[in-house]
Amino acid sequence: MSVVESVLFALAFLGSLFFFLRRVFRLFAIMLLGKAEPRFDHLPDRLKSLLLFGFGQKRVIEEPFGVNHFFLFWGFILLQLMVNSEFIIAGIFPKFSLRFLGDILYPIITFTGDVTSLVVLLVVIIAAFRRLFFKPPHVERTLEAFFILILVGLLMIANFGLHIASIVPGQGREEYVPISQILAIPFAGRGTELSWQIAHRVFWWLHAVVLLVFLVYIPYSKHLHILTALVNCFFRRFAFVRALPPMTFKQGERFGVSRVTQFTWKDLLDFFSCTECGRCADACPATSTGKVLNPKEVILAGKANLLRNGSAILAAREGDTIAGTDNRTLVSLPLIANTHETSVSPQAIWDCTTCGACVEKCPVFIEQFPKLLAMRRHLVMESADFPPELITFFQNIEQRSNPYGIAPVDRARWAADLDVPLISEQPNAEYLFYIGCVASFTSRMKSVMTAIIEALRKASISYAILGKEEQCCGDPLRRLGNEYVFDKLARGNVALFKKYGVKKMLTLCPHCYSTFKHDYKDFGARFEVIHHTELLSALLKAGKLQPANGLQHERIVFHDSCYLGRYNDVYEEPRAIIRQATGSSPLEMEKRRRESFCCGAGGGRMWMEESTGTRINADRTRQALRQDPTVIATCCPYCLTMFEDGIKDEKTEGKVRVLDVSEILGGSFTQKTD
Repeated sequence: MSVVESVLFALAFLGSLFFFLRRVFRLFAIMLLGKAEPRFDHLPDRLKSLLLFGFGQKRVIEEPFGVNHFFLFWGFILLQLMVNSEFIIAGIFPKFSLRFLGDILYPIITFTGDVTSLVVLLVVIIAAFRRLFFKPPHVERTLEAFFILILVGLLMIANFGLHIASIVPGQGREEYVPISQILAIPFAGRGTELSWQIAHRVFWWLHAVVLLVFLVYIPYSKHLHILTALVNCFFRRFAFVRALPPMTFKQGERFGVSRVTQFTWKDLLDFFSCTECGRCADACPATSTGKVLNPKEVILAGKANLLRNGSAILAAREGDTIAGTDNRTLVSLPLIANTHETSVSPQAIWDCTTCGACVEKCPVFIEQFPKLLAMRRHLVMESADFPPELITFFQNIEQRSNPYGIAPVDRARWAADLDVPLISEQPNAEYLFYIGCVASFTSRMKSVMTAIIEALRKASISYAILGKEEQCCGDPLRRLGNEYVFDKLARGNVALFKKYGVKKMLTLCPHCYSTFKHDYKDFGARFEVIHHTELLSALLKAGKLQPANGLQHERIVFHDSCYLGRYNDVYEEPRAIIRQATGSSPLEMEKRRRESFCCGAGGGRMWMEESTGTRINADRTRQALRQDPTVIATCCPYCLTMFEDGIKDEKTEGKVRVLDVSEILGGSFTQKTD
């Protein structure tokens, strides 16, 4: 290698490195425009997360094609360490070689680099063929994706070309590259020494140019996640996003998010970390049923908005002149608008059911739906811009503490002939049985309540209800962005629970369960919350209830509630109840447990209309009917309502019933005898 080539390469490398670092520091400065958020705790656990999910690619390989990405990821890392680092140093200092590592370590490194190059080349070819001929719906066929694959492929080809150009004429020591030696066989005895020398320099410069283009291009491209995904795995949240942060209501305070810099720095890191794999969109019930919402596009819109606005803000701080813009009158691009790729449409924000499937599927722990809820807060509390059907809903909750606007004195009407004790009359009851709005005011739910109460009596469980004192838990308010009214409800409820000295709460609805268990902690709630499936399962296990296998001939398919399963990891208890009540395990849908498909009622959508695409509950009902059931089992009043509507739409009312698991258990009871 000539001195001129070394100087040219050194200058090119330093120039590329300058643009790379300049961009990285710029992105870091933009990320720091976000609000503060503590994510530096539990450092040992964060390091473990980095190793398991970052370097180990645990979530990536949960999908079949993720294995391909795993090999590409590790091939990229190994080649940087074993091949490209030596290439760059030797390009500047021609006499440098890793041979100084000795006759044991150097052959291992060279051999591994050669084999890895072949693996990466094959992986790139497979990825290209997949995008061209076997593209899944959630994967986009973009020029940028193919450009990256071409760059990686050219690097591998250039690497093999360098070795072949040394092996064929017998130049250099290439005895530790078996793949290259095999590839060189067809060229043996061909060409002159000069032609191979020219070929060697051509491949060397091809490798150099592609490598430097790659270095400069990455921080500007969709593959920015190569730099940020590992960091995002390190700073991930250790539990599912079960609760939203409380708000402070005082004069001058801003509510929700309308500008991208109102997000936290971790949210902004999320925008930079999207791999564009599309798994979130593939799992999203709104996207799957033709709604405007696509969680991947929300993150990409946030990224585009952040880059545009962040660059403008930094330029204004530095006193730079932005083309066509006066810094003194700099106007931020809106985050929420029906415009283009730099904004999120209001309809997309309202489409979200908060099921959390997007967060559960993201391989790099991006938190998609919490960002939508932050924007809902702005739309409701600052802009008063929300779907018209929510006007009555909000008024009913605020005035009568239930979505239906029914007088509070009617809350306990369902229990008129059941002799259910009130906590005001029985303050020492072990459990406060919180009924919830849907169960209190929907006639269909009376049989569910009757089954649960019968079970509690048979097991001699002490319980009481609030009756007319009960108020809405506020779950739909919080998920719809009306934090102010939720705050008032939560504080009032906590005061009421403290008044009666509540230590244990039994709930029917998973939304009430999750809200009391997680959201209320910020309001001083210090009591145990138990879902009815957890208690019934425990009573069966302890032998306090004895099922009679009365429904063993039914074909029962079970649906996982998002707020019970994904939010609270309760999967086995409902299935155990069905198993013990019928003598066999329930049928399972294709999308189940952590990958369950939402019924469509979460996130306040129970009280809203679906105006675009297919109805989510109809899609989920059809998924259940594919198992040819006679019973669809649920453990949530929202889910039960949505499935019954779906059954009517599918005209299968006489063939398929929708039952809560407590009703399945109630249909098989016999009194336990000593």
